[in-house]
Amino acid sequence: MTTVPKKTIAVSLETFREQATVAPVDLAQETINKAQQNLFNLQKPEGHWVGELLVDSTLVSDVVAYMHWAGEVDFNKQSRCVKNLLDRQLPDGGWNIYYKGPSELNATVKAYFALKLAGFSPDDPRLLKALATIVRLGGIPKANTYTKLFLAMFGQYPWKYLPIIPSEILLLPNWLYFNIYEMSSWSRAMVVPLSIINHFKPVRHLPPEKQLHELFPYGTEHSNLGLPFDKKLFTWKNFFLGWNKILKFLDTLPWKPFRSRALKKAEAWILERMDEGSDGLGAIFPSMMYSLMVLKTLGYGEDHPVVRKATRDFLGLEVDDVEHDEFRMQPCHSPIWDSAINAFVLVESGVPADDPRIQKAGEWIISREVKDFRGDWRHKNPTPITSGWAFEFHNKYYPDVDDTFKVLLALGVIKMPDEKAKKEVMDRALAWAISFQCRNGGFAAFDKDVTKQWLQDVPFADHNAILDPPCSDITSRALEVFGRMGLSIKERFIQRAIRFVRETQLPDGSWEGRWGVNYIYGTWLVLRGLRAIGEDMYQDWILRGMIWLESCQNADGGWGETPATYDNPKLKGQGESTPSQTAWALMGIISASDHLRPSILRGIDYLARTQNPDGSWTEDYITGTGFPKVFYLKYDMYRNNWPLLALADFQRLAARERR
Repeated sequence: MTTVPKKTIAVSLETFREQATVAPVDLAQETINKAQQNLFNLQKPEGHWVGELLVDSTLVSDVVAYMHWAGEVDFNKQSRCVKNLLDRQLPDGGWNIYYKGPSELNATVKAYFALKLAGFSPDDPRLLKALATIVRLGGIPKANTYTKLFLAMFGQYPWKYLPIIPSEILLLPNWLYFNIYEMSSWSRAMVVPLSIINHFKPVRHLPPEKQLHELFPYGTEHSNLGLPFDKKLFTWKNFFLGWNKILKFLDTLPWKPFRSRALKKAEAWILERMDEGSDGLGAIFPSMMYSLMVLKTLGYGEDHPVVRKATRDFLGLEVDDVEHDEFRMQPCHSPIWDSAINAFVLVESGVPADDPRIQKAGEWIISREVKDFRGDWRHKNPTPITSGWAFEFHNKYYPDVDDTFKVLLALGVIKMPDEKAKKEVMDRALAWAISFQCRNGGFAAFDKDVTKQWLQDVPFADHNAILDPPCSDITSRALEVFGRMGLSIKERFIQRAIRFVRETQLPDGSWEGRWGVNYIYGTWLVLRGLRAIGEDMYQDWILRGMIWLESCQNADGGWGETPATYDNPKLKGQGESTPSQTAWALMGIISASDHLRPSILRGIDYLARTQNPDGSWTEDYITGTGFPKVFYLKYDMYRNNWPLLALADFQRLAARERR
């Protein structure tokens, strides 16, 4: 084997850099110009941006089922839902929860049920294929609790085998080791309405041809369908299953001394969070649908103002795509998130900080601050400061830490007409966000220290989202904010955050991503945050993160990763290249490097090469995470804004290189 002298390698790399630092810069600038114009074309007249959130088929399936449960079937909408479902059916007959993923049981059961409700015969070839996949995956008995509960409201699953959700949990005081505020915000918004549904059990009986007996594998329909106990005697799971049996027995007794009071408190809790300051309960699809079911169960008339508002909010999640003849449903809206990212990347990529379009975005963002109101977060965080931004248009009970950090990044680069007023907003929001630091030094999404691991064994908590634990991606975004706002790395709370990040690093140098897919997302944010706060980027543990990112680069110069990595970490960093994940990887490597590396130049070439003529990029893969292993979403803005930020980072690095 011929050995290349080290001197030759050095010369080759130097020549590569000299040849690459002119043309790629020009190419990147041309790509930036088109991307900027594309984002401005997408800006709303009010100054904000909001991209569609694209998800799996389960929401469309739920819409069909909900219409039949409510007895208010819009047949035109139903036919469009059916088209959506049939278009997304996989060759094996099932439905998946992310692009090019395998058939998933819950999604397939829901789609099958929706098609039967819409009038499809079980002998239809498409349903026969779906049936085979459902049975292969274990049938209804293997579905999660929320799927079974939804089916129970149609008489398709026995209520007696469902975990009880007693409304009395609303009466537990906040100082108790367990109370409703020890659950994540999104779980609370589902559990409270479901506790009312669990009490009344509002079943809509179906004719024989629409029932689902065939989805129970032979011999299981009349067997014990309850959750099995662990073989090991003393486990949290067995503890809760034991309590579930006791509560089930008590629920059969005619005397329930606290039930009436608990139901009234649950009803009041829901109504309070559906007021004009919120786009529905939690402003997310599941809780909005359940709250409508609760209102109907409790006898609220269609003309009641609360029902009208709840219906309007729910219908506001619909996407009637006439151009592509498609009906879709969004899980929520993302205007704050999208607007903050877009404003930030536009200024970072060279748009003047006082551009009127950017200032209009800043004004709109500032107007959405949740101030002078203490939402549900107050139960775990006693700070008297009120501030923060939610994800959606209106959601005053649930501003979140990640959105607030992203807004701070955006406001930090926008030059507003009244800079003094902007600074007051930013200082208040920063203090509010810092107050959410958890005991282990990290930051979570909505609450502080919602981390009691034993709650994951509660029988109705099999959706992998009952907790809101600190994660390295949000903590690292916090570090970026702290660095950009001029805070010292010596601050104790910053040192605690850095320690948390270091402790969550994996042996191969990567970090897991909680809110984006997946290790590429987590690793990028950590490296970017550490750079911004002024950490020494030449430390071994940091360089290992950069090297891991480089090791995942595809032959086409891009990067990609799928949600399959949450189920099988061995697949981390593997997948077809996507614009957003390529941008994340590039920004991570650039953050950890002071020189143009071949991996960076190849990545920039990929972004420039794959840009569409209108300045956008095309991305089919899911790169956003809702609940790992359960629910994923595609932020339609990600394909356009993150590549622009990566290109801007490249231009700054190239400028330093030329100096």
